Amino acid sequence: MTVWAIRACVTLVVYGGLAIVGAGVARADIIDRNNYAAIILDTRGQVLHATNADEPRFPASLTKMMTLYMLFEAMRDGRVPLGTRIRMSAEAASRPPSKLGLPAGYSLDLEDAILALITRSANDVAAAIAEHLGGDEGRFAQMMTQRARSLGMTRTTFRNASGLPDAEQSTTARDMALLGSRLMADFPRQYVYFSTREFRWNNRPIHNHNHMLSAYEGADGIKTGYTRWSGFNIVTSARRDGIRLVGAVLGGGNWVERDRHMAELLDDGFQRAGVARRANSYDAAQTNRGASREAAGPRLVPGPRVMPGQRATPAMVMRVAPGRPAAQVLARNPRQPVTLATSAARPPGAARVASPGSARVAPPGAARAIPPPRAVARAATQPARAVARVTQPQPRAVARAVPQANPRPRAVELREPPRPNPARPITRT
Repeated sequence: MTVWAIRACVTLVVYGGLAIVGAGVARADIIDRNNYAAIILDTRGQVLHATNADEPRFPASLTKMMTLYMLFEAMRDGRVPLGTRIRMSAEAASRPPSKLGLPAGYSLDLEDAILALITRSANDVAAAIAEHLGGDEGRFAQMMTQRARSLGMTRTTFRNASGLPDAEQSTTARDMALLGSRLMADFPRQYVYFSTREFRWNNRPIHNHNHMLSAYEGADGIKTGYTRWSGFNIVTSARRDGIRLVGAVLGGGNWVERDRHMAELLDDGFQRAGVARRANSYDAAQTNRGASREAAGPRLVPGPRVMPGQRATPAMVMRVAPGRPAAQVLARNPRQPVTLATSAARPPGAARVASPGSARVAPPGAARAIPPPRAVARAATQPARAVARVTQPQPRAVARAVPQANPRPRAVELREPPRPNPARPITRT
């Protein structure tokens, strides 16, 4: 055997071993995370799997399961009829995404509010429901905590109705799985909402964030959640051969990793319950959007380690803030209403003002709002002849230097039309 053949064999052995080790490390990533927790329960409450099940964790949007529990309870008791409309206040409309985006002063149907919480995980709708049931979100959070304790969720504390980051809002994997079981047992008619894969709002589809509904065989609910503090959370219910299991996984690095781990735990749980393991029971390519959503690119790893109950410093909030709005929204006054810019304030025929970096330009011959040439300011200190030469522009230059009468439409706050029941072009699938 030649030297080159020996080197080739050694290379194949080394790289093959590294690939196997790498696959094992990737598989074990989620259970090695500091904020990982998981549990699998059957309908009798028997624990089939538990890891860090009673350790405090951030619930993220799993909080909305408790918000919906409170709402379903009010509907059952007749305090909130199905035809009720939920009004969006300026306080609720100021919540950061994900959100439905309904302007302050408008209202939406109760059933649409339920579906917005389940599919879009709308923070603004959660706050609006909290205000409708409790007067304000802080009071409603206290009601949520008291009701959770009465359900047996002894390690859960709520500070808001949406799950937005709050250092004092915490739960456990066991409590979240218990809440999922109680939603199914106490409200079997309303539980079917959790199997909604999409619904249409203002004639556009809103897809459910819970990809397990279409990727895992037998899954029919319940809810997902994510913040930088919590990682990727999920509570899932699945039924096979008459056996139903409920599981909770908290602290995933991305949704594919989280869902795959949940599928593995459910497969093991079904096998322990006497249901034969099925090949390829989880398919990440079959998502609610109908296309492959395999995680390509860097993994979304939670930010600095922040445990429930730990006071977050301003610098920590700036680092941990998820995505675009959090660093701005958490730093601003949460009661500041959000105004919407509209083009209605621009008079007919007025030229559009191009924003910096925009490719839009005003029509030929229209006045454009640009500052006067710098030469005019510099010429103020020059001799009179230079000033006369600079301040006597050609007719075309005059049009360029004249500022526009209405340079930019002002932001206006939309109000609900005077009609008692505004038109709502909504259908559901």
